[in-house]
Amino acid sequence: MIIKIDFRDKRPIYEQISEKLQELILCGAIGVDESLPSVRSLAIDLSINPNTIQKAYDNLEQKGFCYSVAGRGRFAAAVSEVMPGKRKEFFEKFDQLLNESATLQLKKEELIDYIKKHN
Repeated sequence: MIIKIDFRDKRPIYEQISEKLQELILCGAIGVDESLPSVRSLAIDLSINPNTIQKAYDNLEQKGFCYSVAGRGRFAAAVSEVMPGKRKEFFEKFDQLLNESATLQLKKEELIDYIKKHN
């Protein structure tokens, strides 16, 4: 598992880690019920404080991307369980962009052409 931290990124490190793990779960690189690395081992691999990893894992669990089993660690949740929430989040951001596009006086055709070109 490859997680790279961008120290120039303005987002906190725990958010970067949490986001990367979300991507790995969503794309299937981390399978359903697969165990996540222990807090300690991931902290050593990334050379960061274990509390930062703990915060990233807590964030993941809060969003439903993983679950804890006492004494065993954390495991990836099924994509089908988290996808509805991610889709909702996407469309909320999309709504914001559509509102901004109206402010910029972009035409519907321009938006459709852009989506077709980049899809």
